[in-house]
Amino acid sequence: MEENQHEDDRPEEQDASESPAQEGQEATREDGLEADGLPDWVADGNAADIGYISTMMMKVQEEASKVLIGQGDLVQKLLVALITGGNVLVEGVPGIAKTMTARTLARCINAEFSRIQFTPDLMPADILGTTVFNVKESEFEFRKGPIFSNLILIDEVNRAPAKTQAALIEVMEERQVTIEGHSYSMEEPFFIMATQNPVEQEGTYKLPEAQMDRFLFRLKLHYPDLESEKAILERFQSDFQQRKEEEVQAVLTKEDLKKAQQIVESVHIKDELIDYLARIVIATRNNGDLYLGASPRASLGILRSAKAMALIKGRGFVTPDDIKEVVYPVLNHRIILSHEREMEGMDTEELIKGLIDDIEVPR
Repeated sequence: MEENQHEDDRPEEQDASESPAQEGQEATREDGLEADGLPDWVADGNAADIGYISTMMMKVQEEASKVLIGQGDLVQKLLVALITGGNVLVEGVPGIAKTMTARTLARCINAEFSRIQFTPDLMPADILGTTVFNVKESEFEFRKGPIFSNLILIDEVNRAPAKTQAALIEVMEERQVTIEGHSYSMEEPFFIMATQNPVEQEGTYKLPEAQMDRFLFRLKLHYPDLESEKAILERFQSDFQQRKEEEVQAVLTKEDLKKAQQIVESVHIKDELIDYLARIVIATRNNGDLYLGASPRASLGILRSAKAMALIKGRGFVTPDDIKEVVYPVLNHRIILSHEREMEGMDTEELIKGLIDDIEVPR
């Protein structure tokens, strides 16, 4: 869908009282922000853009709900990752729509989609591409692999050996691949959604910590509840082929997404909240229940994700709730329990929640 088809959706120039980020705000604020919640150097220029991006993200979520039932939080977190340029590891048992989620999201964004099935015999060249000899031109040329796409689904990422996993580290962090001394950049937007089954262990490999740290989020999916299960049955009772993906319309262009990635940088966060965020991460490094705490990359991940969450919700400023909402998916795969706590079966979610509860929330 072309960008000009969204013109009707773009908010018209409006007074400060009409912006989505401005409802319930007083005319003046003690924290130095304008009435719309934005610092004065941002408020005038970006309020309409923030409202527009928020509206378009809501439309993506509405389109995705035509296919995905009970996965609203997953879709929202994937949009946060898309805006921040992060990659996501989705963990869940087979049959809970992990693959369908990736396909649906690609349709909503009108992005090029690629799926890579990881297997024990997969080689790095099968992912990145390789140099071949062109007989007609009498020269070598590079043939791109499936990683050269916008939205890449890596299915069962933990089934490939370490040599293949290592091939992903550069492209996940630097958005480029190096083949025989030549670097090839990825086209933006670039987003990897990898999946793994936490139950099945046979024929799998543990992902190295360096690679795990390059996933912005690890999202754990569970079985749907009773109401969602019934809704799934009702929706698909007349379509056993499950072709609902074809009903999804592209409502967000790649240009819109690139704009969101620029605007998110101007979302305001108070110094008190930066201090709050830093205290949460540092608490993981000084905890006796943990063998390994979170790195500064985790701090940056929380910061970027909290800003993106605020943007999706139509605000130009970060709140403590934005931080709390992204802390667990950012930290849960970056911290390692001590041997004793792991043997006891301690839950990392409860541990992280306890760390957050022990830190005073800024007012």
